[in-house]
Amino acid sequence: MNEILTQSTRSQRLKAATHEAHDRLDKRIMAAQPFASRENYARFLQVQYLFHVDMEAHYRNPVLAGVVPGLAARRRLAQIETDLADLGKPLPAAVAPALPDAHGDTLASGLGWLYVAEGSNLGAAILFKLAAKLGLDENFGARHLAGHPDGRARHWREFTAALDRTSLDPAHEQALVEAARQAFDRVRGHVETCMPPAAA
Repeated sequence: MNEILTQSTRSQRLKAATHEAHDRLDKRIMAAQPFASRENYARFLQVQYLFHVDMEAHYRNPVLAGVVPGLAARRRLAQIETDLADLGKPLPAAVAPALPDAHGDTLASGLGWLYVAEGSNLGAAILFKLAAKLGLDENFGARHLAGHPDGRARHWREFTAALDRTSLDPAHEQALVEAARQAFDRVRGHVETCMPPAAA
């Protein structure tokens, strides 16, 4: 196992280290059947909105902008706000801000949070198809799920390339993993608030 970890890229190691948190979140979201109706989907949108409010400081961070190409253009909060308006839904009430970076490292922590947000954009290809069954698309209700003009895969590869080439010492490597786990847990908290599990 150690040999595999030393030979893999940082983004691959981060994927392995956060697999459990990611899988737990995915299962909880799908338990709420977000694409069973527009009403359920609107609750999913509220989760997305709250998480991307959390993400704003990272997308606007000049330190992160120095290592991640086109960082500001990756923001999706405005699209989510419009998607909610399309469905006639108000923006969710503000919640307490995400926990501050305990390690005092903007770069490692920010990359961990961005890993979760950018990964969700890559995975949104499947969700976009499910949203289409509800009559939603890139022009109405599902703007934030639409792919980047350059393609989702290319957009993701550009991010992981930046993640992999950034110089981090072992302590900051651990801070990166902890930040990504914290981001997954933050989304899980929003899900618990906005998306009750569907009745059996």
